[in-house]
Amino acid sequence: MSIGNPEASAAVGAYRTLVPAGLRRRTARRVPPRLRQLLKRLLRRLHSLTFGARLLRSMLARRRWPHLFGPGERLAALAGPGQRIALVRPTVSPLGLREANLELVVTALEEAGVDYFAVRGASDFRSCLAVAATDRDRARQALERCAGHSPVYLAACRGESAQGRPVMAGSARGRRLAREAAVLRVGMVWSDPAGTLVLGLEHGCDVEFWQPSEGRLVAPRPNRVTQDVALDEPRVLAPVSRLTGFAALHTRRTRTVRTIRPCAEPLPEDVRFPIDVVYTWVDGSDPAWQWRRSAYGDGGYHTESANAARYISRDELRYSLRALEQNAPWVRHVHLVTDRQRPAWLNDAHPRLTVVDHSEIFDDPQALPTFNSHAIESRLHHIKGLAEHFLYFNDDMFLGCPVTPQDFFLSNGMTRTFFSPSQVPRSDLTPVDRPVDAAGKNNRRLLLEQFGSAIVQKLRHAPYALRRSVLHEIEREYAEAHRQTSSSRFRSATDISIPSSLYHYYAYFTGRAVPSTISFAYLDLARPEIQRRLGILLARRDRQAFCINDTLSDGRDVERQTAMLRAFLQSYYPVPSPFERKEREVR
Repeated sequence: MSIGNPEASAAVGAYRTLVPAGLRRRTARRVPPRLRQLLKRLLRRLHSLTFGARLLRSMLARRRWPHLFGPGERLAALAGPGQRIALVRPTVSPLGLREANLELVVTALEEAGVDYFAVRGASDFRSCLAVAATDRDRARQALERCAGHSPVYLAACRGESAQGRPVMAGSARGRRLAREAAVLRVGMVWSDPAGTLVLGLEHGCDVEFWQPSEGRLVAPRPNRVTQDVALDEPRVLAPVSRLTGFAALHTRRTRTVRTIRPCAEPLPEDVRFPIDVVYTWVDGSDPAWQWRRSAYGDGGYHTESANAARYISRDELRYSLRALEQNAPWVRHVHLVTDRQRPAWLNDAHPRLTVVDHSEIFDDPQALPTFNSHAIESRLHHIKGLAEHFLYFNDDMFLGCPVTPQDFFLSNGMTRTFFSPSQVPRSDLTPVDRPVDAAGKNNRRLLLEQFGSAIVQKLRHAPYALRRSVLHEIEREYAEAHRQTSSSRFRSATDISIPSSLYHYYAYFTGRAVPSTISFAYLDLARPEIQRRLGILLARRDRQAFCINDTLSDGRDVERQTAMLRAFLQSYYPVPSPFERKEREVR
């Protein structure tokens, strides 16, 4: 839910649910954009007439849980389906809520003396506990007691899907669900103070009631390990990180949980190697950087290379790091590659962050300073201490929802490649080619000569999964093209683009990459419909990754675009990351 975002109103959501997509598209083509926005705002204002009901709900909540309205904890009665009541947390996160819901249910069961064991469920973003169906009544009563000290919600599950709206534990419907459901999803709702980030039962704890049958307990639905266990199956303790790929395996310890040995053992699909992240960043408004750049002429063979939009910093890096911490807490270390720059807000003393200067990765000092992203990217594998497996981000790339290592790597070390529908032009290289097309054509020539295949597709501008050893191999295999690219101060028609294209085809041809898919959105700030698309993205939060780019800004709209983008990013990622200094430190 986003306050002030017309795309997030319940009325607009109902319209999208009830009206077929084809009819919505035909309507959109006939109704001017300004009128559509006006209608959506009107729907939101009509929806806000329920404010009185929400206020009454808040008053009832204050009477039921008075201890939650003190200085250490606050409640929010939220709009939207069910008008759920959330605990307000300044550091709300998917992993934090997952762990809190697990702790809530485990504590309730243990205090009631109910036996349980953790199961490796189908989702990494929720926890799952198995309870014998014969203990259902005691488990139900334990969960009802939870509702006395916190707003706890329940939903019945069919397979992995929750059925219907969540209901309050201890309510009449909640008691009925707890008596009847084969799988009960349990959890709290968390919100940031502004109410723009609301997390709920998608990060809950599923309680499965396993049925006794012929001396065994039988699961009510499939899981990743086993459909049944012996009644006297021994319990063992294992860290939560053993049961989910979403946990922070290499950066901090996780609590232990009672489980069974089959669920505690590593599985073939588990990614157990560390994964780092590399960012490249530049602040084009820095006078010292501008002076260094102007000392070498107008900046490249193509107008797109010299366009100021390529170097504008709209604080995207701050929010990309927030997205990373929220949605990929399993990342081991972040390496930020810059040219004698760092943002004023950056907490560069954080143990999981290293600022890497260009001089540390270029072995030829004559190549510096460089203003060519292709050249900088060609040297990333020379970062000291970089993990073998890493993700490469530009600062305009964002993770839009929780992801796991398996979304980018196979457990055998292979990298996933996300091909784009966009194509590398089939024509020969010409002096007027855009830099991205020229590099794509150069990549194609090298690969055609070696592997006999002519590449066609570009890659999505999403985080690139890379292996350091393969990048070293590419540097040796295409030594001259690699040297020429790394020594080119500005983008050149002879460049190759390694982490954004060449690597992925080379790794595929040599058996170390596999084509995959990712839910993705590409947004161009220069497009007239950009505000509406940002609003939809904020309302749905359904893309694993998205990119917000601007390659053709003429400078007239920069201030407006910057304000619009910052408002969107602050609403999408309101929680500061540990890589930011506290506000008083920045001052």
